[in-house]
Amino acid sequence: MMQGRFTGWHMTAILVAFFGVVVAVNITMARFATGTFGGVVVENSYVASQEFNHWLAEAEASRELGWQVALAHGPEGRVALTVAGAPDMLHATGVARHPLGHEEPIALTFERVSEGQYLSTQALPAGRWILRLELAQGQAVWRGEEHWQ
Repeated sequence: MMQGRFTGWHMTAILVAFFGVVVAVNITMARFATGTFGGVVVENSYVASQEFNHWLAEAEASRELGWQVALAHGPEGRVALTVAGAPDMLHATGVARHPLGHEEPIALTFERVSEGQYLSTQALPAGRWILRLELAQGQAVWRGEEHWQ
């Protein structure tokens, strides 16, 4: 029985096929990576690093207030807030950001519906959002970030 010889052309074909697959996978993964991340985590990392301790202090002050905030889907795509442990008649605002920066941020304002119940005046489009909320009455300010879907 006669067997074929392994020549340089065979080795060339193997190498071209191997590296062709590697390059194709890298190009595909790079396109997925650039196509799914549309934003920036922070505009200026130096400024963010200088503000970090201040942000931690604000978070601790919000936690010490003891206010519990819960989100729910309201009518017509609006955001409903339920606030427990807080004084009545809060001034509630927020910003809805898309997690990957594909959509423009949406400023939210809330109106009081009943004691501890607030409803956004704007509808929030369907999808995943990060809501940065601020509730205030006088000097007491609660800030928090909630995920919304």
